[in-house]
Amino acid sequence: MEKAEIVDLTYKENAEEFFNSLRHLPDALWFDSGHPVCSSGQFDIITANPSVTLETNGKITTKKTLTCTKDYTNEPFDLCEKLLSTIQSKDQQYINYPFTGGLAGYFGYDLGRSPTHKLPKLDTLPDMRIGLYEWALTIDHFSKKAWLFFNAKCPKELKNKIINCINKVPQNTDSNEKKLYKLSCSTKKSHYLDTVKKAKNYILAGDCYQINYAQHFSASAKKDSWKIYKDLRIRMAAPYGCYYQLGKTKQAILSFSPERFLKIKDDQVTTQPIKGTVSRGKNSQEDAIKAKALIDSEKNKAENLMIVDLLRNDLSKNCKLGSVKTPELFKLESFKNVHHLVSTVTGIIKDTATPLTLLRDCFPGGSITGAPKKRVMEIIDELELCKRSVYCGSIGYISANGLMDTNIAIRTILSDGNKIHCWGGGGIVADSDAEDEYQEILDKVGLLIKL
Repeated sequence: MEKAEIVDLTYKENAEEFFNSLRHLPDALWFDSGHPVCSSGQFDIITANPSVTLETNGKITTKKTLTCTKDYTNEPFDLCEKLLSTIQSKDQQYINYPFTGGLAGYFGYDLGRSPTHKLPKLDTLPDMRIGLYEWALTIDHFSKKAWLFFNAKCPKELKNKIINCINKVPQNTDSNEKKLYKLSCSTKKSHYLDTVKKAKNYILAGDCYQINYAQHFSASAKKDSWKIYKDLRIRMAAPYGCYYQLGKTKQAILSFSPERFLKIKDDQVTTQPIKGTVSRGKNSQEDAIKAKALIDSEKNKAENLMIVDLLRNDLSKNCKLGSVKTPELFKLESFKNVHHLVSTVTGIIKDTATPLTLLRDCFPGGSITGAPKKRVMEIIDELELCKRSVYCGSIGYISANGLMDTNIAIRTILSDGNKIHCWGGGGIVADSDAEDEYQEILDKVGLLIKL
């Protein structure tokens, strides 16, 4: 069996310099731990130049290689499974490396839709874009080590190109010009308040328990997306962030997600839903009061518990009988702009299941739909005015060695040529106050919409 090649690098606390030297390559992708601003994430993973890409638009998924392009109508997750099989390895030698080559990219929320109404799509990004990558630059902030991992299938020419890029000092092409602008909401506040009333009527009628209702924001693009990302990560770095430059286009995804969707390591599945949010205080005393109020909030804990129950059910489809547990409920996690309540649900994946069957059967994440999922997604299609695109989907990787880590694509900006888009949402329950819910959205995305 061919062996991988591993090249040790000098550890850097901030991966930005590494990515800057590689971001000119096609489909450059940085899974950003948020270091040094955010200290909870363990790995930064950078990769680029996939040998194959899968891109889904509606019912068609296009497979592109260096030599050909072909369209398929197969289910996108099945096509991903088949592509991953070309690089999968049962060699346990590299089991502790987070990414040894494999699939990376995003699964947009609309992959999981069963629309009752045909909503307009306001951006031009595909519903899914996944690449087959054969190398990765990884920084482990816990062990303070960094390395290049070249899968056995990685061509020698690509290895040399990557090493040359890293050794070459990149030029700083950032403009000193400051172009500040604010994204505007696609609907008026009065429309939001009226829609919350409609959502509560569905809940009171017994259709569902909770509805995650989202607002769309947009603006004309005036800054390079990479510059926007660097500026924002100083203010709102998160452990499951990502900068993904699609192909050689002017499209990019800028994610500052605080929420893990699904992780698999050593056959253990972990999901960590967020439900319950409050803005940070203006001083330490006010901040402590707000945090305690969130921890003591029966409403927020009830919202969180609804989603925990939903995810326990979703995980059980691909986890061993009796293995699904909830080791942590309502833990307070604090970020620069908000406090969150986070729970943890775990399970042991079945021998007959795979990371992609788990992802498919849990998709989209329950924390951004509500419960019960199927009915709530139908209601979301009625209440919202446009498709969610990448927002509320999932960004992440499935490694050749069986490991997987994905986020929930919230706190996420889409750069789409001359436009940028983002969304903000929150869970509506029977006793929700519409004014409070509206303010919660602004607390979550306030830094994103003032660029």
